[in-house]
Amino acid sequence: MAEAKPGMRKPVFTKVDQLRPGTTGHTLTVKVVSTKMVLQKGRPDGPQVRQMRIAECLIGDETGMIVFTARNDQVDLMKPDSTVILRNAKIDMFKGSMRLAVDKWGRVEVTEPASFTVKEDNNLSLVEYELVNVVEE
Repeated sequence: MAEAKPGMRKPVFTKVDQLRPGTTGHTLTVKVVSTKMVLQKGRPDGPQVRQMRIAECLIGDETGMIVFTARNDQVDLMKPDSTVILRNAKIDMFKGSMRLAVDKWGRVEVTEPASFTVKEDNNLSLVEYELVNVVEE
């Protein structure tokens, strides 16, 4: 039982400045700079009313910053100045800019405070991308 499962592998931690549009499966250690609630509404799902919450969080590491879209329970974990590990994060494109998100296949974990300071002059969400389809003949 001491053997590791064959499907498990060590996580490769990515830095914020290495993120590119349309990529998935990122594992990052980041600090939360700020959090802003953008949507909070109740959804009638049968007997209990379930809250749907979405917050935009500015997160970053020593290489740059990006907007993270936190949903429902993730909103509670994204407190300013806390350090979190995002596992299996993906890049979503919203109005031509990159957003980081973690869906049901990923995890958001609060960890001990990191020693780095966030590089606030390199916000990747302010870079506008135009996705172009290339047809190979």
